[in-house]
Amino acid sequence: MKQIYNVKGMTCNGCLASVKKHLHSIDGVENVEVSLEIGIAQMDVNRIISVAELNKTLPEKFQITSKEIDSENVFSKEPVTVSESKLKRLKPLFLILGAIVLMTVASNHPSLKPTEMMLDYMGYFFIVFSLFKFLDLQGFAQSFSMYDPLAKIFKPYALAYPFIEVVLGVLFLMRIEVPVLLVVTLVVLGITTIGVTLSLLSKKTIECACLGTVLKLPMTQATFIENAIMLLMAGVLIFKTIAL
Repeated sequence: MKQIYNVKGMTCNGCLASVKKHLHSIDGVENVEVSLEIGIAQMDVNRIISVAELNKTLPEKFQITSKEIDSENVFSKEPVTVSESKLKRLKPLFLILGAIVLMTVASNHPSLKPTEMMLDYMGYFFIVFSLFKFLDLQGFAQSFSMYDPLAKIFKPYALAYPFIEVVLGVLFLMRIEVPVLLVVTLVVLGITTIGVTLSLLSKKTIECACLGTVLKLPMTQATFIENAIMLLMAGVLIFKTIAL
């Protein structure tokens, strides 16, 4: 069943991510949608949750003020809705990945050597994806800590993550200490992929922070595949390095 509430105190995407994170932590909450523009939180729950319990869970900055009597899905009036197809919402991700592929091909033409192309793809991937995170660093950190295992227990890691991506991207393109970069990539993306996998298995609907909070992407199998491709490339390159 759905419960819909008014939420006061949200002023930015970081606030939105914080509200979602805390509401998700409540026992019985299966899905949460929050609108910053109209100050509404809509939850799919398997039990009745009181306003007092919600306010006790949320930080003091935020307050649940009243329950909406109308059962209509208030999000149906927004550009991005609960019922909107995931494929449509993932369009920005596909476009960005396509652009990275085009940049990789263009920068390696005409030789198109697989090893060089994989290194360039990884470099472009890290740099492009980090830029979106910097648009709302606090919001990204809040969203990222909802599913990344390390960010959950060590908050500074979530804030440092975009900087790690930038450094990895630049060093990949400059071909500096490539074997070390490949190992770091396996560790960093491996941890994140574990979190993505657990989130998908839990069937909870949360936002993917891979492109920050500016582009609201759902956590889907596409997120897993995106990370898996990078992990596969890193694994292949490490194997080739060892073989040589």
